[in-house]
Amino acid sequence: MNILIAIVGLGLMLLVLWDTFEAIVLPRRVTRRFRVTRMFYQVTWRVWSAAGRRMRSGKRREAYLSYYGPLSMLALLATWAVGLVLAFALMYYGTRSPLGANGPEAFAEDLYFSGTTFFTLGLGDVKPESPAMRAVAVIESGMGFGFLALVIGYLPVIYQGFSRRELSITLLDARAGSPATAVELIRRYGRGAGVAALPRLLEEWERWAAELLESHISYPVLAYFRSQHDNQSWLAALTLILDASALILAGVVEAPEWPARLTFAMARHATVDLAQIFNTPPLAPKHDRLTPEELSRLRSILTAAGVPVSESAAAEEKLRRLRRLYEPYVNSLGDFLLLAVPPWNRASETRDNWQSSAWERISPEDEHS
Repeated sequence: MNILIAIVGLGLMLLVLWDTFEAIVLPRRVTRRFRVTRMFYQVTWRVWSAAGRRMRSGKRREAYLSYYGPLSMLALLATWAVGLVLAFALMYYGTRSPLGANGPEAFAEDLYFSGTTFFTLGLGDVKPESPAMRAVAVIESGMGFGFLALVIGYLPVIYQGFSRRELSITLLDARAGSPATAVELIRRYGRGAGVAALPRLLEEWERWAAELLESHISYPVLAYFRSQHDNQSWLAALTLILDASALILAGVVEAPEWPARLTFAMARHATVDLAQIFNTPPLAPKHDRLTPEELSRLRSILTAAGVPVSESAAAEEKLRRLRRLYEPYVNSLGDFLLLAVPPWNRASETRDNWQSSAWERISPEDEHS
C-alpha cells in the first residue's frame, strides 16, 4: 500500500512537470486534451465569466474581467507549486520516512517537510535520515530553485508579448477611431495619406496578426488580458483588419489588392487557429453586422472621403463570401471571451480616446490646429 502511495506521488510529480514544460517551455500548440492547464482554465474561466455575464456591459464589467488574466496566471503557478509539494509529500510518506509514524500525523509532517524543502527554507527542525530520503530531498530542493527560475523568466515573457500586442492596438486610436472600425480606417486614410499608403499599413497588420498567432498559441493566457481602454481589444483589432481587407478585396477602387489578400489570409489564419485553441466552434452572428442599409451608408462615407467603392452585384457577393470565412469564428471567440466585435461603421460621431480626458475635452476646432 505504501509503495503504491509513493508511485502515485511520482506520477503526480511527472504530470505537473510535463504540464509546466508544455505551458512555459514548449513554443507550440499542444493538442492533447487532458492537461492540468487546460482543465484549470476551463473551470476557472467558466466560473469567472459566469459572473461577468450577469453584469451590464461597461466599465465595471471590463474592470472585473481584466483581473482574470493576471490572477489566473499567478493561480496556475501556485497550483503547480502545490502539486509538486503534495507529490513529494506522498513519496516521503509512501517510503515510510523516519520523520514520524504512519498515519495522518505522519503525512502532515511529510507535507510540512516537503513544503520547506521545495521553497528552500532550510529550517532544520525536521531532517531526513535515510539515504533515499536525503536524495529525494536534494532533488526537490533543486526543483524548487528551477521552478523559481521558470517563474522569474515566465512573467516578463508574458508581459512583453502583451506590450507588443497592445502597441499596434493603441496606434489604431487616431487611425480608425474609438472604437476602431474598418470604414473609419479607410476613410481617414482616404482623406489623409490616400489609398496609396494602405499597402504599408496592411503589411504592418499582416505582421501583427502573425505575431498574435505565434504568441497566443504559445501562451494562450494572453488572450484573457484586456486592453487598457474599454473600447479596444485584440479581437476587435483583428476583426477590423479582416473587415478592411475584405472590403478592399471586394471592390475599393484603386486599392492595393495583393497586400490586402496577404493580410486577410494571415488574419484569418490567426482567427481560425485561436478558435481551435479555445475550442470555440464557428457561431453565426445573431444580427447581420453589415445590412444593406449599412452597406449603402458605407459606400456614401467612403465616396465622400475620396475612396469610391464598387456597387456591382459581383462585389457584394464577393464581400459576403469573404465575411463568411471569418465572421463565425470571430463571433464565437467574442462570445467565449466576452469581447465585443466591432461594427463596420461608427454608430455616431464619437471622439477618439486621445481627444478626451477626465479634465478636458478637445473641441473639433482644436483637432486640426
